[in-house]
Amino acid sequence: MNSKNFKGKKVTVVGLAKSGMAAAFLLKKIGAKVWATDSGDSRKLKEAKGFLEWKGIKVELGRHTPEFVKGKDLIVISPGVPEDSQVLKWAAEYKVPVIGEIELGYLCCKAPVIAVTGTNGKSTTTTLIGEILKKGGKRAVVCGNIGNPFCGEIAKVRKNSVVVLEVSSFQLESIKSFKPHVAVMLNISQNHFDRHPDLRAYIDAKARVFENQGKDDWAVLNYDDPLVRKLKARTKAKALYFSRKNKKAAAFFEDGSVFIGRGGKAQRICGASELKIKGAHNIENVLACLCVASIFGISSKRIKDALVNFKGLEHRFEHVRTACGVEFINDSKGTTVLATMMALESCVKPVILIAGGHDKGSDFRKARQVVGAKVKKLVLIGEAKEKIRAHLTGAAPYMFAETMEDAVKKSFGEADDGDCVLLSPMCASFDMFRNFEERGRVFKAIVRALKEEK
Repeated sequence: MNSKNFKGKKVTVVGLAKSGMAAAFLLKKIGAKVWATDSGDSRKLKEAKGFLEWKGIKVELGRHTPEFVKGKDLIVISPGVPEDSQVLKWAAEYKVPVIGEIELGYLCCKAPVIAVTGTNGKSTTTTLIGEILKKGGKRAVVCGNIGNPFCGEIAKVRKNSVVVLEVSSFQLESIKSFKPHVAVMLNISQNHFDRHPDLRAYIDAKARVFENQGKDDWAVLNYDDPLVRKLKARTKAKALYFSRKNKKAAAFFEDGSVFIGRGGKAQRICGASELKIKGAHNIENVLACLCVASIFGISSKRIKDALVNFKGLEHRFEHVRTACGVEFINDSKGTTVLATMMALESCVKPVILIAGGHDKGSDFRKARQVVGAKVKKLVLIGEAKEKIRAHLTGAAPYMFAETMEDAVKKSFGEADDGDCVLLSPMCASFDMFRNFEERGRVFKAIVRALKEEK
């Protein structure tokens, strides 16, 4: 199936956030008859409705109705649509096939796809792979869960392009034929138990990235993560491992430098001290990128050029400022326990940790050891603050804060010259903010407004 097969088809898009909007516009462009439905009715959605209807797309807001499902040839769902949604029950009743937005994008894509997934580090790795490919002369299109949907970038994709696609477990739940030429699995830890019932279900969703691969494809796997290493059994693709510990891996870390193993010989690319992105977690991200670069034949010189000039992404262990000798770091993207553990391990200074938000069913007790070793004081906010306190009692002293401003000011008051205030919440943001980006920007604005004197 390709984009030509959609001409004249009746298709309903469910969910009108970024990916749903992109899917609806793409379907309209390739000749489908399009309907769109969203259970919300916010001002933003009402504005979207007007624009979609101007494009000739029928829209309903505030509810889902069976009329938008019955008699259709296809349903395209956004990642936020749960598997037990009433729309999917109607689709099953009326025997209407269902695919996700990345499946639609894949069906319309002319170029090979590099799919990057895992619990942490996806956005950084996806972006950095794109930078390396561009330095190597490739026409890279970076998209997906990183913020610009796959379907919205299809117009930019040519046969000589390479699509670098960040994919989440939610997106992978709804694939059918999606087959990346390269599938990168960075790590796996407990996450999204508000959606996936247990760790096995979460792993199964993530592992779907490999299920359609063949012997001419590639699986890039984190050798140091035992859950990831086991996934070799789930793919027919050729495997490349990256490791901070095993020098026999295709990309590895030794004596402060990153290496690629090529032709039986190890080639040093650069030292960790030359990188602008810091921390053990970012070394793993870089090593994954080296594996992908080797698959596409990028020269060591071009790889190094991309690596040493990469400044990292906003909200990912981002230095904000130093005030009164106290460093402030914005790691608002640290929405899992593992992400915060890795951020703490990257801190060389004593830490005042701001954590909390919307709990995704996480076990915060997993962070007890690193919190005990690194954290001077916990400043807890949001819906999960009581649960985090209960799980980490005794690991470090704590205090509660009601707002982000309250949290920053209390943290600053607790910090001494030479300490670090780290926002790394271990939680989602939408109990207090629209998304992790807004949370991080609010944090940075408050930090920048602090006076130099306490």
